[in-house]
Amino acid sequence: MATSAIDTLQGLSGKEIKVYDANYDNSQIDQEGFLKVLLTSFQYQDPFEAQDITKFIDNTVKLRELEVMKNFEDSVNALNNNNTLFMNATNLIGKKVLYEGDNTFVQNGKSEVQFSLKKDANHAVVYLSNEEGDIVAKKEYSDLKANEKYIFEVDDETIEDGYYRVSVVAKEGEERVDAKVKATALVTGIEKDGANIVAIYDKGTIDIANIEKIGG
Repeated sequence: MATSAIDTLQGLSGKEIKVYDANYDNSQIDQEGFLKVLLTSFQYQDPFEAQDITKFIDNTVKLRELEVMKNFEDSVNALNNNNTLFMNATNLIGKKVLYEGDNTFVQNGKSEVQFSLKKDANHAVVYLSNEEGDIVAKKEYSDLKANEKYIFEVDDETIEDGYYRVSVVAKEGEERVDAKVKATALVTGIEKDGANIVAIYDKGTIDIANIEKIGG
């Protein structure tokens, strides 16, 4: 059954008119194309021999069927894409990731912390604290620029494995400067949270769209 135009003619208005075979398969036309054909048929009809309203209703029903089919196909495709993303996300289990947050995972005395400041600062200190609030590591910085990335590589074998709280104290003179912290987490699972897929770690969950680095 024919599914494409077999010829093109020049109309009186100068527009091209596509000519289709009489056996053209209407099921192959999309919703937009069907609507264009329908509107064109009304535009060029003889006003003294207007189409029967029942034919218009029939065409409207066909248009609605096309719309329902398209919505169904879109839903199936979205579901397939979501399931594929979920299965791919399971590869994160057991891996360390960098995310925006202030709990960092230390393993074998090592961890990576990043931070940036909203404004320039002449001095900053990054602290790593355990659950009791004791400081187990720190690093000082000077002459920091706004929005630049600064890295704190934790490397101390005396620090036990686990999660530690990261805090950044930055100042420009006596004025406190806000910081955005990114820390390391160990992914232990993956789950769906509504339309989102999140990675599970000991301190909560992370939207996988917010994971900035894998490994390390």
